[in-house]
Amino acid sequence: MGLSGLFRSVAAGDGGGCLPMPIVAAEAALAVIDASISVAAFVQLARIHRHDQQHGWTRQKIFHFMIGLCNIVFVVYFISTIIATCEKWLCWVHGCGFVLMASPQILLLASFLLLLSFWVDLCHQTNDEDEEDVTSHHEPLLDRTKIKSGFCAVDVRWRCCSGVQLGSRQKIVILVLLLSFAVTIAFAILIWVGRGENPIDSSLLKRVYLDVFSVVVLVLGGALACYGALLFSKMSKVRSETGSSEKRKVASLAAVSLICFSSSAILALVTNVPVLLYWYSTDADIINNAVILFMYYFIGSSIPSGFVLWVMRDIPHRQTVERPTHSRVVTLFRDRPSTTQDPQWRTAVTSSNMALKSSPI
Repeated sequence: MGLSGLFRSVAAGDGGGCLPMPIVAAEAALAVIDASISVAAFVQLARIHRHDQQHGWTRQKIFHFMIGLCNIVFVVYFISTIIATCEKWLCWVHGCGFVLMASPQILLLASFLLLLSFWVDLCHQTNDEDEEDVTSHHEPLLDRTKIKSGFCAVDVRWRCCSGVQLGSRQKIVILVLLLSFAVTIAFAILIWVGRGENPIDSSLLKRVYLDVFSVVVLVLGGALACYGALLFSKMSKVRSETGSSEKRKVASLAAVSLICFSSSAILALVTNVPVLLYWYSTDADIINNAVILFMYYFIGSSIPSGFVLWVMRDIPHRQTVERPTHSRVVTLFRDRPSTTQDPQWRTAVTSSNMALKSSPI
């Protein structure tokens, strides 16, 4: 069946096995929204890289890339669902569709886990310094110049390392990402085996996976809210021109993460619609499933993705080559050795001033 015949079958609503029109409309709308987010992410990534090429992969670039990538996979999944159902792809129902459904959700989960790891680094750096070697602080995903303030160590300048070096918490994020894909593939294999005559219930496996993933998302939303509130309270103690703006970014991102992730997770736990999309018997069930499907993906992925892009929309300034300046210090009175120019004092003042310019986003 060609694409023209496919869309005629969908529009006609015949019994050829295509999805009902309300569900197709919901998935088509989601595909358009996610495609727009993906295009915006990659266009913004190109602009940021053009203005800041010497620093390589900064936090801002990494988040734009991951958000763009996961939304591209979402678009592929929504379009493939419509086509595969009409074409009756055997692999789609028995494993392939499940893997493609889970992949963008895992990528989105990894993106916000990475954000959480940065926030944890900011709030617990002083505690970690007693437990880790000094060299470990110079091997994060993005090289950091650390300074201490009165409440925690604040990361001031981020630049890409010559090689890909990871901090301990970023390594955990990558490990979680790899384990998530491994678990997804294992579930897909079991679902494929369950299509035959054996005790394995494929629909039960899908529900178990969705429930576990929803609980993880729910915990992630709570963790982002907690650390966002903690970081907000610590930033409130620092006075700077950009402090209020950064506090608003942290507070709003934490609130959006909590609301969106909690809502989508609870919706999935209560309805199981994302994995039981094909279970309907009446027109009311079809419309209900279409609405729940749209709300689940729009609230759980589209809104958080778009909001992250909005928060990180600022283009970095082009850096100019700084020429070394020579300053003169004239001592008018020196009856005793100066204590105010002690190296520790200068370091404390410099750290305090630089901390005002740091951004946790």
